[in-house]
Amino acid sequence: METKPYLIFEQNGFLCGIEACYVREIFFLPELTAIAEAPQDIVGAIDLRGEILPVMDLNLRFGYAWQEYAVTDSTIVIEWQESKVGIIANQVREVKEISEDAITPQLSYGRENSEASHHFVAGLARCEADIIMLLNLDSLIRSSPKKSEESWPVSPSNAGNKETAGESDTENLPWSINAKLLGKNPKSLSNRHVFCPPATPEEKAIFKSRANNLRLQGEGENEAAINISLAVLVLNGEYFGIPLDIVREFTDINQVTPVPCTPDRIVGNINLRGEIVTLIDIRSVLNMSLNMLDTANYLSKAIIVEVADLVAGIVVDEILDIIYLNVSEMAAVPAALHSANREYLRGTAIYGEKMMAILNLQKLLTKGGVVVDEEV
Repeated sequence: METKPYLIFEQNGFLCGIEACYVREIFFLPELTAIAEAPQDIVGAIDLRGEILPVMDLNLRFGYAWQEYAVTDSTIVIEWQESKVGIIANQVREVKEISEDAITPQLSYGRENSEASHHFVAGLARCEADIIMLLNLDSLIRSSPKKSEESWPVSPSNAGNKETAGESDTENLPWSINAKLLGKNPKSLSNRHVFCPPATPEEKAIFKSRANNLRLQGEGENEAAINISLAVLVLNGEYFGIPLDIVREFTDINQVTPVPCTPDRIVGNINLRGEIVTLIDIRSVLNMSLNMLDTANYLSKAIIVEVADLVAGIVVDEILDIIYLNVSEMAAVPAALHSANREYLRGTAIYGEKMMAILNLQKLLTKGGVVVDEEV
């Protein structure tokens, strides 16, 4: 049976799939610029290396209420025929091969005239314990709403209440919403030209930095060639960067199985969709005290990395960002840092207002004593 690769991602609690051949790139959500008179679901645009890319909010495309954006959201760039658009996803998971016999093209709900107006969902795929919505890119990108569907979606609490719907809900609408949709409440437009108003100053700086990085990559061929992509993580309140080319995915830690007779740096094993992955705490190798751990965040998130034939999960307190760093901005490791730290650091750079240490994770994993001999 023929199989196709699909990019699987999470959005608003749903698992969605897009044929991987139409995905051009993925990056963390940057600051968006509002566009006047754009469709309701097009919540802004970005300058992607000299090309203006519209960005779609799937919640609004599906007719659900708008939700606030977070620095952990991602943008998936899709090219379908002659159209290119970015869509916002809460979390990108993996690329997975799905066979035709695992796909149910249509569901019968037992209702008359229940045919969907756009067919945004091309089918439902069974994938182990998950059900994945496979998106119809032609309808998703090209279809226009009917006249009856042009009103803004409201929250369930106001559904059916003509007086409150369209008034109180406008306070929670995205900043790029068209003025005509706000009816008699124009005062709520006052801050809609500002991207993600609820974001903290630190989060706004991250969103803006991402947008600048995406724009600057297109300003010269030589400049793009000397940029490196890094995932920015937090350990004990300190910032670290690891090369993105060895990162396979980011994941939440749900259940850990301890591994007997192993050093403290070996946290245990997790089952990652059928693959057993060992979690490693690299703090001890970096001479960082385990006593300073934030117990509320410990064992909550991990970065799955692949170096040569080794796949491991690096336990982190927080995953902040993906950035593009020009190598000219890298500095030497300060002499004040412990020599053991220096051995596994490539350099330092400024991230926000703090210093970020750039890890040589390949060396740390292969020569830092984190790999346990199977015979032990």
